[in-house]
Parts: sequence; C-alpha cells; structure tokens
Amino acid sequence: MASRGRGTIIFTGATASVRGGANFASFAGAKHALRALAQSMARELGPESIHVGHIIVDGMIDSDAVRGKFPEEVDALPPGGMLNPDHIADAYWAMHAQPRDAWTFKMDIRPSVERWWWDKILTKRSSRTEF
Repeated sequence: MASRGRGTIIFTGATASVRGGANFASFAGAKHALRALAQSMARELGPESIHVGHIIVDGMIDSDAVRGKFPEEVDALPPGGMLNPDHIADAYWAMHAQPRDAWTFKMDIRPSVERWWWDKILTKRSSRTEF
C-alpha cells in the first residue's frame, strides 16, 4: 500500500474496545489493544495516504450461525434488532471510499433499537455454562 501511495485498513471492534464489562475482562483487554494499535497505525500511515479505521460492530449479526446457536435470543429481539451483513458491508465500503481530506477513524454500527433487550439476553446467558 505504501509503495502505491494509497490503501485502507479497517479493524473490527466491539463496545469492549472503549468500555470494559463485568465478566469480559480478557475480551475488553484484547479489543482495547486492537483499538490502540489501529490508532497508532492511523497516525503512522495516514501521511502515506493509507486510511486506517476502527469500526465497532455492536449487535447480533443476522446469519444462519447466529440463528442456529441463539434461537431464543433471536426470537426475543424486537424488529430491527439484528444487523444485516450487507448493511455492515456498506458501512465498511463507505469508510474505505472517503476522500483523504475527510477520513473517519471510528465508526459505530448498531441496530436501531435500544440495548435493554441485549442486556437481558446477556444476563440470561451468563448464568449458562455454554456462554
């Protein structure tokens, strides 16, 4: 990318990238570190016209795997409660396509509904051994 004088590197994070949560210390530590790496790379590579961004994807992604593994949780979601993979891809492409004079470093992608339902799901699942 540096030899071509252009490029995009996008890291995927989660809310744990910016805020730790109970019972998720190792995940939060890893995601914090990933975000710090991305910030450092953005400052180092930006002058070489390489856009580095960090996108927080916060929510259940609508897929066969999620629907198969968490059927009760999916059924409990309100309309608009899952993230459409095509729409996530659109957001990544939008970050990639930004002009150099208006680069975004951080973007959050989340469903349009409030998080109360997700907190309920996590509380219910944390008492189970398979979570």
